[in-house]
Amino acid sequence: METKNQSNDILVEPSKPRKHRRLYYALFLDVLLDKRTRPIFLYAAVMLVIGAALFHYLEGWEWLDSIYFVVITLTTIGYGDFTPTMPVTKLITIFYGLNGIIMLLMLFDVVRTLRGWEVGPKSTEE
Repeated sequence: METKNQSNDILVEPSKPRKHRRLYYALFLDVLLDKRTRPIFLYAAVMLVIGAALFHYLEGWEWLDSIYFVVITLTTIGYGDFTPTMPVTKLITIFYGLNGIIMLLMLFDVVRTLRGWEVGPKSTEE
């Protein structure tokens, strides 16, 4: 359907809605902009920043190494190439490992819920 632009009499086609918003989803902007899921997303981001800062200052690691260690710990991968050496950072790492499992499960669940993904077999009963 075309409409006539009144200012210069040019036929203008209305813009078509975008079918896929891959970059929008890849950057988790839908999770950040939704007020129901924003607190969990921000909690995850704050935990990354606080953890990186703690390991940067307490262990003396570079920022990239600290962020890398926190991400590897929170995702429960744990390569072992960086290990805490002080008792206080070992305690922080224990907290981060347990907290990381809970945080990632919450984050995955809100993304699944927000994007309408269903888990498990679909019921045919109505």
